[in-house]
Amino acid sequence: MTTDAFDWAADQMCVTFTRDLDPAEVFTRYGADPARSRLLDADAASDLPTGQFADGAVSLLRSGRLGDWTFCVEEDGVIGSWPELLTALSRGTETYSVLSTEGLAVFQYWRDGRCVENFEPDLDQPPSADPGPWRERVREAMAEREGPGMAPVVALVLDHLGLTLDDATLAAPWPTLTVAEDDAPTAPRGDSYAGEGPVPPGAVEIL
Repeated sequence: MTTDAFDWAADQMCVTFTRDLDPAEVFTRYGADPARSRLLDADAASDLPTGQFADGAVSLLRSGRLGDWTFCVEEDGVIGSWPELLTALSRGTETYSVLSTEGLAVFQYWRDGRCVENFEPDLDQPPSADPGPWRERVREAMAEREGPGMAPVVALVLDHLGLTLDDATLAAPWPTLTVAEDDAPTAPRGDSYAGEGPVPPGAVEIL
């Protein structure tokens, strides 16, 4: 799949794909009130106050159902990469998470509240004792990219899931809201975390 139509995934974003949840439930698991969501296109959504322009750290979330999967694209934030959020989001189902922000690129796959794969493809990390099937596929996709970002990895996941979420699709009206990092799930991760990816501020020590 070409990445020419995935400018939205080039950099400074985090996106999750979760099976069999509707957007309202996805927003709820992110710690947001789905009743606050509005149907906004990309231009209207970009006017909402987020990041450094808001009171505290605030992310913009846009979510929608595509077949059996619901995407949640996050701008000005990294909540979708937190282990606490992914534990909640994947409980009873499965979730893919792709992060690209401030020089950090992370791929994660979670199933039923537990991390299956978590790695930074830009780093020459030693594989775990039992590396999953995505490590080499993601690194191959990254090796062919031009410029920063994780657009090739997003394209790879979309192709695997049989979904279309290119620039034109995402520009259309989708349920949209903002959420403060303070409202996102922050329960102790226990032994559910298995990787070296980003952790939320103030997280407890990995056991």
